[in-house]
Amino acid sequence: MSVLLEFSMSPLDKGESVGDYVARSLDIIDQSGVDYRLNPMGTVLEGEWDEVMGVVKKCYERMSQDCSRISVSIKIDARKGQTGRLSGKISSVEKRLGRPVRKS
Repeated sequence: MSVLLEFSMSPLDKGESVGDYVARSLDIIDQSGVDYRLNPMGTVLEGEWDEVMGVVKKCYERMSQDCSRISVSIKIDARKGQTGRLSGKISSVEKRLGRPVRKS
């Protein structure tokens, strides 16, 4: 079953600016080979359940090495027989609108 998983993860004990920690997670995501899209509020992964959950787990494990409190938000859309939904969902909306939309 193909899964779109959107998540955000940040430490709560490192002050207001947590960009360095987010960048470390993005490095893990990028090296995983999982298709993804970064947006201003999180990252969307596309793949099989165990694959995308494994990436989230690696990000958590890395962050927990030097962070005592971590906030994680996860939203999942699981759909049988569908792939390529990262771009397909946007294309579908653009087709209905008859024009392109801004993408992050």
